[in-house]
Amino acid sequence: MTRSIDDERILLAHGGGGIMMKELVSMLLGRLGSQEGPLQDSAVLEPPTGRIAFTTDSFVVHPLFFPGGDIGSLAVCGTVNDLAVAGAVPQFVSLSMIIEEGFPVADLGRIADSIAAAAREAGVRIVTGDTKVVESGQADGIFINTSGIGIVPEGVDLRSDAARPGDKVLLSGRIGDHGLAILSLREGIDFGSDLESDTAPLSLLTVPLLGRFPAIRAMRDATRGGLAAVLNEIAADSGVCVRVDEDRIPVGEAVRSGCELMGYDPMQIANEGKLVAVVPADIAGDVLDAMRSHDLGREAAVIGEVAEAPAGIVVMSTRFGGERVIDLPYGDILPRIC
Repeated sequence: MTRSIDDERILLAHGGGGIMMKELVSMLLGRLGSQEGPLQDSAVLEPPTGRIAFTTDSFVVHPLFFPGGDIGSLAVCGTVNDLAVAGAVPQFVSLSMIIEEGFPVADLGRIADSIAAAAREAGVRIVTGDTKVVESGQADGIFINTSGIGIVPEGVDLRSDAARPGDKVLLSGRIGDHGLAILSLREGIDFGSDLESDTAPLSLLTVPLLGRFPAIRAMRDATRGGLAAVLNEIAADSGVCVRVDEDRIPVGEAVRSGCELMGYDPMQIANEGKLVAVVPADIAGDVLDAMRSHDLGREAAVIGEVAEAPAGIVVMSTRFGGERVIDLPYGDILPRIC
């Protein structure tokens, strides 16, 4: 009698190409929802009209389930967000899983359900995929790799080297929630608030925003390295100075107190649902209003502006009246967060 996949842990045989693998794939497809035709090793897609944005990423977060999301929703949103800040309308996603022998099938089902829900919310189709099973101890549960394709509308041209002196720098909301939510759960530390990851598909914000304001010069999602990394990238690529005001940068009280306790800088903490936009000064107010009218931008703020010099660095005006240079983090201060 064939055992039900729902009663098992993942075995090496589930990656062997036989009946057990077909049962596993069938379970995953059922969880992921209906597709337009079978999900095969290659997807044959209708050639889109317009410029194509293409991205790929891997996700190794620990723990796999966290307040506000899990590795499944993170994988979809992370891929969608990379396309979104390139100015694209996300369309297609590939999905590959490397699963460790012994991984609970129930948890795999939860992750597949989360992937399906995130894909529906973002309006993308999962069109191809792959599953591999490795020996116990080789994958820390599950790793996920995704690639994504989106279409960049005519007139949209977002580039990290496009910032010009006088431009305004906008941030879509408060920073640090994702990294501190992961840290709180991982280390068992209560920062005095119900912290949740900000994992979200930013295309829900960027697509209508760019439809109204194609003159936006640059966008970046502030993931690993946080806001500090994104601002430094823009400053270096554009050969400008990015000046920001600490008092204008939205930081939740739980993140602020948690960072003070642990010795971290909120500027360097990863986010999974926040973006930075560099916009011409004459439309900055309208862009800000549009951001704030959307659920993903309710706490948006103008946090600074672009200056000519000193080129290639980020300078923060502190709440104490001084200034300090915001450097890139030297390494990964919170590993395994995305």
